[in-house]
Amino acid sequence: VELVESGGDSVQAGGSLTLSCVVSGDFIWNTCMAWFRQAPGKERELVASLNVNDATTRYEDSVKGRFTISQVRAEDTLYLRMSSLKTDDTAMYYCAAMRFRAYGGPCPSNAYTYWGRGTQVTVSS
Repeated sequence: VELVESGGDSVQAGGSLTLSCVVSGDFIWNTCMAWFRQAPGKERELVASLNVNDATTRYEDSVKGRFTISQVRAEDTLYLRMSSLKTDDTAMYYCAAMRFRAYGGPCPSNAYTYWGRGTQVTVSS
């Protein structure tokens, strides 16, 4: 299984970006998928997660109302639409997925087996 992110860029505060994560390989789509981010000197944090089984989403408090996670199965792609970007959103963003089938409800903060290499988002004031 391979996850490849794209869409990172340098933007000004208030701007928007959409990150993409293309999934390939022998992947079970009935699982949890997520976006994480890590800023320099900070720990990696869960930004948003999606339970593909029932479309339950979960967001980190600082991005609620600004970020939207979604997936298009026909494109084998997970998306993260980001708007009203802030300088604090500057980080490397990683796509992640669990290995096993997930059941209903919110996804966990850990237990992600598959990871992409990341795409950089830089927000300037």
